[in-house]
Formats: sequence, structure tokens, C-alpha cells
Amino acid sequence: MAQERKIPERMCLGCHKKRPKRELVRLVRSPDGVIFFDPSGKAKGRGAYLCPCPDCLKKAVKGKRLERALRSAIPKELLAELEASFSEEMTICE
Repeated sequence: MAQERKIPERMCLGCHKKRPKRELVRLVRSPDGVIFFDPSGKAKGRGAYLCPCPDCLKKAVKGKRLERALRSAIPKELLAELEASFSEEMTICE
């Protein structure tokens, strides 16, 4: 009898909905203090997950949830880059 594989779930910092890990975007603060996207989901460092929609990013930034999750201040340049990449994808959260 084959067992079903457990799908790892994570919570979005913007909408607080649990979703499969692969549906979310992972941001990482590396041990060096650099914050970046982690498309593989396996980079070393402190991670935070967001739905790939602009609304979730805005909520996470406005409530300082992203800063709290990464335990670091988010540079304005990075926020501008994140907003640009999220507006390109334009996936609506449901």
C-alpha cells in the first residue's frame, strides 16, 4: 500500500493563509545579513514566505511583518525591487 507524501505548508506573512510551500515566494536573510529571493527554497538563512501577489507584499511591509520575520530592516532598494517583481507576476490571492 503506497503512502501519500506529506506536502509541506507555510503561512503567508501578508494574508496569513497556509499554502503549499511551492506556491509561495521565499525571501531569505543570509548569515551575512543579505536579503534575497530564494527560488530553490533551500538557501541557508532565515526565511519568510509570501504569496506572489502585490497585496500580500503591501500588507507584510505595512505591518512590519516581513522585518519581524527576517529579524532585519528591509532596505528601500530591496522593497522597490520586490514591488516591481510582484507587480509583474500579478497573481491574485484568493
